[in-house]
Amino acid sequence: MNGEELREALHHEMAAVVPPPPLAAADALGSARRTRARRRTGWACAGSAVAVLTVAGVALAGTTGAGTGGLKPAGPGPGPLPGPTGKATAQPWPTGPDGRPQEDRTARAGTRHDQAVRLLDEIIAVVPAGYTVPENAAGQTDDNPPRTSQAEFDDKVQGVDVWRYTSSAAVRKEDRTGRVLVEVYTRGNRLPTEPCELTRQFWGMQGDCQVVTVGGTRIGVVVRPTVDRRFEQWSAYRHPDGVVTFVAQTPTFDRPQQGLVDLPFTVPQLAALAMDERFHLQ
Repeated sequence: MNGEELREALHHEMAAVVPPPPLAAADALGSARRTRARRRTGWACAGSAVAVLTVAGVALAGTTGAGTGGLKPAGPGPGPLPGPTGKATAQPWPTGPDGRPQEDRTARAGTRHDQAVRLLDEIIAVVPAGYTVPENAAGQTDDNPPRTSQAEFDDKVQGVDVWRYTSSAAVRKEDRTGRVLVEVYTRGNRLPTEPCELTRQFWGMQGDCQVVTVGGTRIGVVVRPTVDRRFEQWSAYRHPDGVVTFVAQTPTFDRPQQGLVDLPFTVPQLAALAMDERFHLQ
Protein backbone atom coordinates (compact mmCIF):
# COMPACT_ATOMS: atom_id res chain seq x y z
CA MET A 1 0.00 0.00 0.00
CA ASN A 2 1.40 3.38 -1.07
CA GLY A 3 0.95 6.65 0.83
CA GLU A 4 -2.06 7.76 -1.17
CA GLU A 5 -3.90 4.51 -0.44
CA LEU A 6 -3.05 4.81 3.34
CA ARG A 7 -4.58 8.28 3.55
CA GLU A 8 -7.74 7.14 1.78
CA ALA A 9 -8.14 4.28 4.26
CA LEU A 10 -7.76 6.58 7.29
CA HIS A 11 -10.35 9.03 5.96
CA HIS A 12 -12.75 6.15 5.38
CA GLU A 13 -12.39 4.88 9.02
CA MET A 14 -12.81 8.37 10.55
CA ALA A 15 -15.97 8.97 8.57
CA ALA A 16 -17.46 5.73 9.93
CA VAL A 17 -17.09 6.89 13.60
CA VAL A 18 -20.30 8.50 15.05
CA PRO A 19 -19.39 11.76 16.93
CA PRO A 20 -20.84 12.30 20.45
CA PRO A 21 -23.85 14.62 20.64
CA PRO A 22 -22.98 18.22 21.44
CA LEU A 23 -23.40 19.23 25.14
CA ALA A 24 -26.01 21.89 25.54
CA ALA A 25 -24.95 25.04 27.38
CA ALA A 26 -27.81 24.75 29.89
CA ASP A 27 -26.89 21.15 30.71
CA ALA A 28 -23.22 22.05 31.20
CA LEU A 29 -24.13 24.95 33.53
CA GLY A 30 -26.49 22.76 35.59
CA SER A 31 -23.85 20.07 35.98
CA ALA A 32 -21.30 22.63 37.15
CA ARG A 33 -23.74 24.08 39.70
CA ARG A 34 -24.58 20.63 41.07
CA THR A 35 -20.89 19.85 41.50
CA ARG A 36 -20.30 23.13 43.34
CA ALA A 37 -23.32 22.52 45.61
CA ARG A 38 -22.03 19.07 46.52
CA ARG A 39 -18.65 20.55 47.43
CA ARG A 40 -20.25 23.25 49.63
CA THR A 41 -22.38 20.66 51.44
CA GLY A 42 -19.30 18.56 52.12
CA TRP A 43 -17.43 21.52 53.60
CA ALA A 44 -20.45 22.51 55.75
CA CYS A 45 -20.73 19.00 57.20
CA ALA A 46 -17.05 18.90 57.93
CA GLY A 47 -17.24 22.29 59.63
CA SER A 48 -20.19 21.17 61.78
CA ALA A 49 -18.31 18.07 62.88
CA VAL A 50 -15.32 20.16 63.88
CA ALA A 51 -17.57 22.53 65.83
CA VAL A 52 -19.22 19.65 67.71
CA LEU A 53 -15.84 18.15 68.58
CA THR A 54 -14.57 21.53 69.75
CA VAL A 55 -17.57 22.12 72.04
CA ALA A 56 -17.26 18.60 73.45
CA GLY A 57 -13.58 19.17 74.11
CA VAL A 58 -14.29 22.40 75.97
CA ALA A 59 -16.97 20.72 78.07
CA LEU A 60 -14.68 17.87 79.03
CA ALA A 61 -11.84 20.21 79.87
CA GLY A 62 -14.16 22.18 82.13
CA THR A 63 -15.42 19.18 84.09
CA THR A 64 -12.49 16.82 84.47
CA GLY A 65 -9.74 19.24 85.46
CA ALA A 66 -7.27 16.37 85.44
CA GLY A 67 -3.89 18.04 85.50
CA THR A 68 -5.16 21.06 83.60
CA GLY A 69 -6.19 23.39 86.38
CA GLY A 70 -9.85 22.90 85.42
CA LEU A 71 -12.88 22.65 87.68
CA LYS A 72 -12.50 20.43 90.69
CA PRO A 73 -15.31 19.12 92.90
CA ALA A 74 -15.93 21.16 96.04
CA GLY A 75 -16.60 19.64 99.45
CA PRO A 76 -20.05 18.12 99.80
CA GLY A 77 -22.76 20.33 101.22
CA PRO A 78 -26.01 19.35 102.85
CA GLY A 79 -28.01 17.11 100.54
CA PRO A 80 -31.57 17.80 99.43
CA LEU A 81 -34.34 16.83 101.82
CA PRO A 82 -37.73 15.46 100.74
CA GLY A 83 -40.35 18.19 100.84
CA PRO A 84 -44.03 17.82 101.71
CA THR A 85 -44.86 16.66 98.17
CA GLY A 86 -41.94 14.24 98.00
CA LYS A 87 -39.86 16.60 95.83
CA ALA A 88 -36.32 17.56 96.80
CA THR A 89 -35.93 20.98 98.37
CA ALA A 90 -32.66 22.84 98.91
CA GLN A 91 -31.31 22.55 102.44
CA PRO A 92 -29.67 25.77 103.68
CA TRP A 93 -26.61 25.89 105.89
CA PRO A 94 -27.34 26.23 109.63
CA THR A 95 -28.28 29.70 110.84
CA GLY A 96 -25.43 31.79 112.22
CA PRO A 97 -25.54 34.23 115.13
CA ASP A 98 -26.64 37.00 112.75
CA GLY A 99 -29.85 35.09 111.98
CA ARG A 100 -28.79 34.26 108.42
CA PRO A 101 -27.53 30.93 106.97
CA GLN A 102 -23.79 30.34 107.18
CA GLU A 103 -21.72 30.73 104.01
CA ASP A 104 -20.31 27.21 104.33
CA ARG A 105 -19.87 24.40 106.88
CA THR A 106 -17.68 26.34 109.30
CA ALA A 107 -19.13 28.40 112.16
CA ARG A 108 -16.95 31.49 112.53
CA ALA A 109 -18.87 33.01 115.43
CA GLY A 110 -21.58 32.07 117.87
CA THR A 111 -22.14 29.13 120.23
CA ARG A 112 -20.72 26.45 117.93
CA HIS A 113 -17.53 28.40 117.32
CA ASP A 114 -17.17 28.97 121.04
CA GLN A 115 -17.52 25.24 121.73
CA ALA A 116 -14.54 24.50 119.47
CA VAL A 117 -12.46 27.13 121.27
CA ARG A 118 -13.47 25.62 124.59
CA LEU A 119 -12.39 22.20 123.33
CA LEU A 120 -8.93 23.58 122.57
CA ASP A 121 -8.71 25.01 126.08
CA GLU A 122 -9.59 21.61 127.54
CA ILE A 123 -6.87 19.92 125.46
CA ILE A 124 -4.28 22.36 126.79
CA ALA A 125 -5.52 21.71 130.33
CA VAL A 126 -4.87 17.94 130.12
CA VAL A 127 -1.38 18.13 128.57
CA PRO A 128 0.93 16.24 130.96
CA ALA A 129 3.48 18.01 133.12
CA GLY A 130 6.81 18.51 131.39
CA TYR A 131 5.17 19.51 128.10
CA THR A 132 4.36 22.99 126.85
CA VAL A 133 1.88 24.15 124.21
CA PRO A 134 3.38 26.81 121.91
CA GLU A 135 1.31 29.89 121.19
CA ASN A 136 0.31 30.82 117.66
CA ALA A 137 2.52 33.57 116.30
CA ALA A 138 0.89 36.98 115.91
CA GLY A 139 -0.65 37.23 112.46
CA GLN A 140 0.18 33.60 111.65
CA THR A 141 -1.44 32.60 108.37
CA ASP A 142 0.09 29.21 107.52
CA ASP A 143 -1.97 26.01 107.38
CA ASN A 144 -0.27 24.35 110.35
CA PRO A 145 -0.36 26.62 113.43
CA PRO A 146 0.42 25.12 116.86
CA ARG A 147 -3.15 25.69 118.09
CA THR A 148 -6.26 25.12 116.00
CA SER A 149 -10.01 24.92 116.62
CA GLN A 150 -12.91 24.55 114.23
CA ALA A 151 -16.65 23.88 114.40
CA GLU A 152 -18.22 22.41 111.27
CA PHE A 153 -21.73 21.37 110.36
CA ASP A 154 -21.43 17.66 109.53
CA ASP A 155 -24.88 16.28 108.74
CA LYS A 156 -28.62 16.50 109.38
CA VAL A 157 -30.05 13.21 110.64
CA GLN A 158 -33.81 12.93 111.19
CA GLY A 159 -34.09 16.67 111.62
CA VAL A 160 -31.13 16.92 114.06
CA ASP A 161 -28.06 19.00 113.13
CA VAL A 162 -24.87 17.03 113.75
CA TRP A 163 -21.77 19.14 114.40
CA ARG A 164 -18.10 18.21 114.42
CA TYR A 165 -15.67 20.05 116.69
CA THR A 166 -11.99 19.56 115.92
CA SER A 167 -9.24 21.14 117.99
CA SER A 168 -5.54 20.36 118.24
CA ALA A 169 -2.46 21.53 120.09
CA ALA A 170 1.23 21.09 119.43
CA VAL A 171 2.95 19.66 122.52
CA ARG A 172 6.65 20.37 123.05
CA LYS A 173 9.21 18.78 125.29
CA GLU A 174 12.67 20.32 125.22
CA ASP A 175 13.34 20.86 121.49
CA ARG A 176 10.96 18.15 120.21
CA THR A 177 7.31 18.60 119.23
CA GLY A 178 4.31 16.34 118.70
CA ARG A 179 0.55 16.88 118.50
CA VAL A 180 -2.64 16.03 120.39
CA LEU A 181 -6.05 16.32 118.72
CA VAL A 182 -9.63 15.87 119.93
CA GLU A 183 -12.61 15.54 117.63
CA VAL A 184 -16.22 15.45 118.87
CA TYR A 185 -19.38 14.54 116.95
CA THR A 186 -22.60 15.73 118.57
CA ARG A 187 -25.57 13.45 119.16
CA GLY A 188 -27.51 12.16 116.17
CA ASN A 189 -24.38 11.12 114.27
CA ARG A 190 -24.34 7.91 112.23
CA LEU A 191 -21.11 6.50 113.69
CA PRO A 192 -21.08 2.86 114.87
CA THR A 193 -21.15 1.69 118.47
CA GLU A 194 -18.77 -1.30 118.67
CA PRO A 195 -15.50 0.02 120.23
CA CYS A 196 -12.96 -0.92 117.56
CA GLU A 197 -15.32 -0.37 114.64
CA LEU A 198 -15.98 3.10 116.00
CA THR A 199 -12.30 3.85 116.58
CA ARG A 200 -11.39 2.93 113.00
CA GLN A 201 -13.86 5.54 111.72
CA PHE A 202 -11.46 8.31 112.71
CA TRP A 203 -10.42 10.05 109.48
CA GLY A 204 -10.80 6.72 107.66
CA MET A 205 -7.54 5.55 109.21
CA GLN A 206 -6.93 1.88 109.96
CA GLY A 207 -4.73 0.17 112.52
CA ASP A 208 -4.30 -2.47 115.20
CA CYS A 209 -7.08 -1.89 117.74
CA GLN A 210 -7.29 -2.95 121.36
CA VAL A 211 -10.27 -2.73 123.70
CA VAL A 212 -9.27 -1.10 126.98
CA THR A 213 -11.59 -1.22 129.98
CA VAL A 214 -11.87 2.01 131.96
CA GLY A 215 -14.09 1.82 135.05
CA GLY A 216 -16.07 -1.02 133.52
CA THR A 217 -16.46 0.77 130.15
CA ARG A 218 -14.92 -0.67 127.00
CA ILE A 219 -12.94 1.86 124.94
CA GLY A 220 -11.39 1.17 121.54
CA VAL A 221 -7.78 2.30 121.05
CA VAL A 222 -5.75 1.96 117.86
CA VAL A 223 -2.24 1.40 119.18
CA ARG A 224 -0.51 1.17 115.81
CA PRO A 225 -1.57 2.48 112.39
CA THR A 226 -1.26 0.10 109.47
CA VAL A 227 -0.74 2.50 106.55
CA ASP A 228 -1.83 6.08 107.28
CA ARG A 229 0.50 7.52 109.93
CA ARG A 230 -0.93 10.99 110.39
CA PHE A 231 -1.50 9.87 113.98
CA GLU A 232 0.27 7.15 115.90
CA GLN A 233 -2.50 6.27 118.38
CA TRP A 234 -6.13 7.26 118.89
CA SER A 235 -9.11 6.29 121.01
CA ALA A 236 -12.89 6.63 120.63
CA TYR A 237 -15.91 6.54 122.90
CA ARG A 238 -19.65 6.87 122.33
CA HIS A 239 -21.33 8.52 125.30
CA PRO A 240 -24.75 7.26 126.42
CA ASP A 241 -26.45 10.25 124.72
CA GLY A 242 -24.75 9.43 121.38
CA VAL A 243 -21.95 12.02 121.44
CA VAL A 244 -18.71 10.52 120.06
CA THR A 245 -15.25 11.65 121.15
CA PHE A 246 -11.95 10.80 119.42
CA VAL A 247 -8.59 11.56 121.05
CA ALA A 248 -5.44 11.21 118.91
CA GLN A 249 -1.72 11.73 119.41
CA THR A 250 1.35 11.69 117.21
CA PRO A 251 5.04 12.21 118.04
CA THR A 252 5.54 14.59 115.10
CA PHE A 253 4.27 18.07 114.38
CA ASP A 254 5.85 19.43 111.22
CA ARG A 255 9.40 18.02 111.07
CA PRO A 256 9.74 14.26 111.76
CA GLN A 257 13.41 14.62 112.71
CA GLN A 258 12.32 16.82 115.63
CA GLY A 259 9.50 14.58 116.84
CA LEU A 260 8.91 13.49 120.42
CA VAL A 261 10.81 10.53 121.78
CA ASP A 262 7.75 9.35 123.72
CA LEU A 263 4.06 9.98 123.17
CA PRO A 264 2.42 12.27 125.75
CA PHE A 265 -0.18 9.71 126.92
CA THR A 266 -0.08 6.00 127.64
CA VAL A 267 -2.69 3.75 126.05
CA PRO A 268 -4.84 3.59 129.25
CA GLN A 269 -4.63 7.39 129.58
CA LEU A 270 -5.66 7.84 125.96
CA ALA A 271 -8.66 5.57 126.54
CA ALA A 272 -9.69 7.46 129.68
CA LEU A 273 -9.50 10.81 127.87
CA ALA A 274 -12.02 9.65 125.26
CA MET A 275 -14.69 9.38 127.96
CA ASP A 276 -13.59 12.47 129.89
CA GLU A 277 -16.54 14.80 130.47
CA ARG A 278 -14.43 17.77 129.46
CA PHE A 279 -14.59 16.46 125.85
CA HIS A 280 -18.32 15.71 126.01
CA LEU A 281 -19.77 18.57 123.97
CA GLN A 282 -23.09 19.44 122.38
